[in-house]
Amino acid sequence: CTYIMTYIIVSLQCKGNLCVNSVIGNIRKIDGGSGPVRFRLMMSDGLHTMSSFMLSTQLNYLAEQNEVAPNCVCLVKRSVTNVLKDGRPVVIILDMEVVKPADQVGGKIGDPTPYVEGQSKAPQPAAPAPSAARPLQPQNGGPMNRGPSRDFGKKPMSAPNTPSGTSKVVPIASLNPYQSKWTVRARVTNKSAIRTWSNSRGDGKLFSMEIVDESGEIRVTGFNQEVDKFYSLIEQGKVYYISKGSLKIANKQFTSLKNDYEMTLNGDSSIIPCDDSQDVPMVQCDFVFIADLEARDKDAIVDVIGVCKSVEDVTRITTKNSREVSKRNIQLMDMSGKTIQVTMWGKEAETFDGTGQPILAIKGARLSDFGGRSLSTLYSSTLMINPDMPEAYKLRGWYDKEGHALDGQSMTEMRGGGGSGPTNWKTLADVKNEHLGHGDKADYFTCVGTIVYMRKENCLYQACSSKDCNKKVVDQQNGMYRCEKCDKEFPDFKYRLMLSANIADFSDNQWVTCFQDSAETLLGQKADYIGQLKDSNEAAFDEIFQHANFNTFVFRNRVKLETYNDESRIKVTVVEAKPVDHKEYSKRLIMNIRKTAAQ
Repeated sequence: CTYIMTYIIVSLQCKGNLCVNSVIGNIRKIDGGSGPVRFRLMMSDGLHTMSSFMLSTQLNYLAEQNEVAPNCVCLVKRSVTNVLKDGRPVVIILDMEVVKPADQVGGKIGDPTPYVEGQSKAPQPAAPAPSAARPLQPQNGGPMNRGPSRDFGKKPMSAPNTPSGTSKVVPIASLNPYQSKWTVRARVTNKSAIRTWSNSRGDGKLFSMEIVDESGEIRVTGFNQEVDKFYSLIEQGKVYYISKGSLKIANKQFTSLKNDYEMTLNGDSSIIPCDDSQDVPMVQCDFVFIADLEARDKDAIVDVIGVCKSVEDVTRITTKNSREVSKRNIQLMDMSGKTIQVTMWGKEAETFDGTGQPILAIKGARLSDFGGRSLSTLYSSTLMINPDMPEAYKLRGWYDKEGHALDGQSMTEMRGGGGSGPTNWKTLADVKNEHLGHGDKADYFTCVGTIVYMRKENCLYQACSSKDCNKKVVDQQNGMYRCEKCDKEFPDFKYRLMLSANIADFSDNQWVTCFQDSAETLLGQKADYIGQLKDSNEAAFDEIFQHANFNTFVFRNRVKLETYNDESRIKVTVVEAKPVDHKEYSKRLIMNIRKTAAQ
């Protein structure tokens, strides 16, 4: 009994955080209706029992996986006490550890009786020696319980300068829609730009931010008047007292935070800067090793950290709604020895500097199965370059010592075909010997190849002149060209390339198909100019193809077994072609030589 002897009564009277050992008496599942499932616990300290305990939703897994069971001994590290409208207290457990499983306890401990409000303490056993009681003191003041609201015996912390002046500062993890008087002290880790909308119901605007404290994080959204009131006040990275927001079930389509609720600002909401912010964490991340991403579901939202091993140039693409955005691909590598392609968008893509191979941490990236496994940043993602966190320092030390010598195995462009290197390098003989493209999905590979021959016949076609349409048009023989896709006639057209070429390396050769961008790279001229020469100067047209022969490029290819007219054949399409960077290519060859010599 001495081992488990602490008092639930003290926790209820203090309404603070205690680090105590307790015995689970019973567990009951409470259906939250449209909200999350909750688990109510009856707990014992050896003298009394009380059923006013509830697991916070982030600890539901303890009950669902039967880690917490009747008669097990638990260490309650962090909790917060709320008082219901009828005066009953409810202790929400924020952090708890199973000290002794039920099967090792061997049954009920002591003969506890239900605690009744106002009753005196039951007689206590002889006090243990001072040395036995002393270990509880470091726990109460330890790292898991830092901050004014964590100290045993202190009054609940109140937020100064709040409208009421008396709202208790509570952990984010304890927030729920059934509370109204609360204040959180949290750091803004991500702040969005203002977005606008217009539909049949009217116009509007909104912004969102993510805030974090020691207990957890939550998404906060403001609309219309709240945008005008709060947006200019809030700075990313700063700490604020936030009170009187509305809480509702989180829409996981728009947030990846591990919180069942999200907050909406309203006319009564208050946001006040906080100067005392040293004990508020900068950000909460649950990093996943790149090697473990293969087991995650498509479209999962994950946090990753890695070394930026290589960076591509920024490109501009046009979205389906005719909006131009910036895009940049980078390769991340971590201590698992795996690499993955990450696509960055918008301002982050334009401003990102990958020189010096920095450490990049991304909170809230979306996982895709395009070309194996790849990641993409989102509107709500947070990017941190060389962040001040233990994972970053550990990763930097590993990379500088040994990681820089690794080529790394790519998670991108390797599904079904395997391969090594950030871009899945293969020889043309490897493509055939390993039967790439024969699986359910297409495979991707990169090779260095030399152009041996290009078919100039039928390499051009007349396409629709609309900006977002490349459909072949039909000459109406009256000066007009009809596009069946657009169902319109146009007075002109644009030339598009669809080039068939034979490329070779030291091991084999392969016919590949090149579309507009890659074909223009190989020929060194734009499609419109080549089309003009074909119509007006056949000798100059032939000369372009002659000059293109026997040039060497780095080809990134898609390979898939396709069936046409009951005949199956491998089709290789060039996704990208670019000149050989001989410095980087030589480094890769030297690394492969060393690897082969070591084997």
